[in-house]
Amino acid sequence: QVQLVESGGGLVQPGGSLRLSCAASTRIFSVFTMAWFRQAPGKQRELVASITTGGTTNHADSVKGRFTISRDNAKNTVALQMNSLKPEDTAVYYCKAVAGAIGGFGYWGQGTQVTVSS
Repeated sequence: QVQLVESGGGLVQPGGSLRLSCAASTRIFSVFTMAWFRQAPGKQRELVASITTGGTTNHADSVKGRFTISRDNAKNTVALQMNSLKPEDTAVYYCKAVAGAIGGFGYWGQGTQVTVSS
């Protein structure tokens, strides 16, 4: 069983920045591909960014150039640095750990709310 705990969400003005963090309770963190998803009210959960065990990253087109995913295997954490935030980034952000395909079985955190509003 892997437990994931997200932190760092909050209220920020448009153009501002937030840094989300996800801490994993597992000794084998390095074998998991890690991903950030988000779900806005009335919308489906969508993939925001992912990072493989080897450090290869992928970011959704909607966040490219603004968001950056990173991981620290020594600390069992994955982060999402979010800059130039827009109101449409408002959502609950979830961390996911997967051993296979990102869309397959994995472990989820409880989510953290990000609200971008003036």
